[in-house]
Amino acid sequence: MAESTRLLARIRGHGGVERGNAEVLEGALAAFLDFGIKRTSMGEVARRGGLSLASLYRRFGGKPEVVQAVGLWQVRDLLEQADASMRQLAEADAGAEDQIVELFVTFAVGLRQNPLLDRLLATDAATVLPYLTTDGAPVIELGRDFLAEFITRLQQAGKLPAYDPLPVAEMVARTALSLVLTRPTVIPLDDEAAARRFARDHIAPGFRPLTDRIGADREHRSRA
Repeated sequence: MAESTRLLARIRGHGGVERGNAEVLEGALAAFLDFGIKRTSMGEVARRGGLSLASLYRRFGGKPEVVQAVGLWQVRDLLEQADASMRQLAEADAGAEDQIVELFVTFAVGLRQNPLLDRLLATDAATVLPYLTTDGAPVIELGRDFLAEFITRLQQAGKLPAYDPLPVAEMVARTALSLVLTRPTVIPLDDEAAARRFARDHIAPGFRPLTDRIGADREHRSRA
């Protein structure tokens, strides 16, 4: 867990990669969207980033490092959106269910509508898929650690019962990755209102142990 926690901290702290490189990363992203990763040359990235080719290589070392930097930048942006939403809900003293629903929608909608991910899955799948499947342990661990941190905050606030958050967090992270990679689904992820209803009915209950859910159902029936 330590390695992925470092990755989570690195992404949140920019890792030093973005400082002074915003124009380069924006240029690289635009090039990837136009041509895909395989067809984008370092010369094209340098041209769009306003650098000489030699300066680009001094900063990043090579094309894999540029791709990684753009990917981390995109992930950080999504994590920042999620963190901001969760902070607002926590400050409003929102319940666990509301926070879980909004977190699900933030990630589901954000990933499904991410233009770079769409482009890569459509044109660079052979290059990208190993990093999200057979070699995807860092991605799973990153999602797991973020969700475990989220669950722990809810537990500390008394909004979820005490349990080991890691298995639940990993289950949700793996499910989310599957939804991203295999687009056809009956789950209504392209309609935010429907996605919220789905999350409230089917995702939020999974964050509570079965015994706790049974107890809540019994209490609800006794009051009815």
